[in-house]
Amino acid sequence: MAKLNRKAGFIGAGNMAEAFIGAITKSGIIAASKVVASDVNEERLDSLKKNYGISVTNDNFKVFSMSDIVILAVKPQQVPAVLTQIVNREDYSLQGRKLIISIAAGITLEKLESILYTPLNKENIINLPIIRVMPNTPALVLAGMSGMVPNRYANPDDINIVRTILEAMGKVIEFKEDALDAVTALSGSGPAYVFYLVESMIQGGINLGLDPYDATILTITTLKGSVALLEEMDESPELLRKRVTSPGGTTEEAFKILEKKKVKEIITEAIAAAARRSAELSR
Repeated sequence: MAKLNRKAGFIGAGNMAEAFIGAITKSGIIAASKVVASDVNEERLDSLKKNYGISVTNDNFKVFSMSDIVILAVKPQQVPAVLTQIVNREDYSLQGRKLIISIAAGITLEKLESILYTPLNKENIINLPIIRVMPNTPALVLAGMSGMVPNRYANPDDINIVRTILEAMGKVIEFKEDALDAVTALSGSGPAYVFYLVESMIQGGINLGLDPYDATILTITTLKGSVALLEEMDESPELLRKRVTSPGGTTEEAFKILEKKKVKEIITEAIAAAARRSAELSR
């Protein structure tokens, strides 16, 4: 994997920031000595420093100033205040090119630009590209799925840098920004849907008298095997499902209930609702 001779700074040090830090340092993409993180939680910073060997601070402006790549990883509702505090500094300026990566859900490129670009001249604006990223929690175990959206000032090198970082945590697809609500609803929220299915299957096994541990192992292993089958076989999930569903068999009986309750329609409606909420949050 390509190494990036860049300094990376994280403003915000939550779980997703840790996923990024772990991926880039353990893969060697960016040396731990070139990574710094800021947060209001001192215990969190101490933990990251101990576990990954990075530098830490409670000064967001310091992180912004000293980094070539700035990963904005605070909660979405905190983004305007954090960025405004940075740009209102008298010494807010650019020395060369700086790449901003935002993983704040619902904060549009337009909103980010309106804060970061207002005090800058045209030459500096061009050198401050912004790329929005929507990762998901499996990135914590290097099995993430991310969508990314570059703004008009991001060049191919900037995009490749972000792609390199995200591929260290899993897979990534580039989108237009108007698709990001759907990405958020499908892959961003998607792990929760899977966990809900697993939770329900385990409870179904327990209700039938299985030991909770055995029900959990049966469910998780079945899920892993099913995903592996999907990845290995060049066939649609619908065809694979039909192969398991023998006429008059147990699976068909289960699907009579699922179809009667319109489970597929409910799932697609839920995903649409998540996308609507993502759009609302971005306004």
